[in-house]
Amino acid sequence: MTDEARPAFYALSPGGWRDYVTLLHPPYTLWHLSYVAIGACFAPDVHVDRLLWALAAFALALGIGGHALDELNGRPLQTRIPSPMLAGLAVASIAGVVAIGIGAAIAWGAWLLVFVAVGGFLVCAYNLELFGGRFHSDAWFALAWGAFPLLTGYFVEAQKLTVEALLAAAFAAWLSSAQRSLSTQVRWARRSVVAIEGRLELVDGTREPVKRATLMRAPELALQALSVSVAALATALLVFRFR
Repeated sequence: MTDEARPAFYALSPGGWRDYVTLLHPPYTLWHLSYVAIGACFAPDVHVDRLLWALAAFALALGIGGHALDELNGRPLQTRIPSPMLAGLAVASIAGVVAIGIGAAIAWGAWLLVFVAVGGFLVCAYNLELFGGRFHSDAWFALAWGAFPLLTGYFVEAQKLTVEALLAAAFAAWLSSAQRSLSTQVRWARRSVVAIEGRLELVDGTREPVKRATLMRAPELALQALSVSVAALATALLVFRFR
């Protein structure tokens, strides 16, 4: 499979274990897990056990559960994973998140159950496009996969929400909004465009053919750079807090 024919720049050739790696959306999962770590680092104190459990919960909810539901709903990544397996992965991972959330609420505060309930609703409503797709929008993507992970990471550590946490959540929401805009363009070019005709005529008189790569190159490079930069920021904050 050529690069331009793949459903995503991180998608491996379909079949076998490669489908499961593709299903994880590795750069995007790392991106949104980084929000959890960034949120935790804004708290007055960072507890390693709480941070690790929060990361595990979001890795299950988003990395596995949400993406399994998304693939079950239309096969956007064109994997060959059987539908019963996708459903099983989604149910098992979301059940794991609920179990982690209940345990965390017992150990660290009952208000965490609110985050468990909101997260469980969002992962199903967004990825399955429930309620007529009302929650499958640019705004809800920014809130659900940007602001919410950061606020959860903060609340797990601090057991409260503050102005600085809300401002940091606004950063995550706007950055996720940029991610959504860029990825929408890339998905359209990769998955919907089947033929392109035309050329670009530059001011110096040269002409360049318009290809699928013309539509994808800039937004895709931006997505790759942003995913690395957010992970680098999270790593830097963790090193700063634990040095």
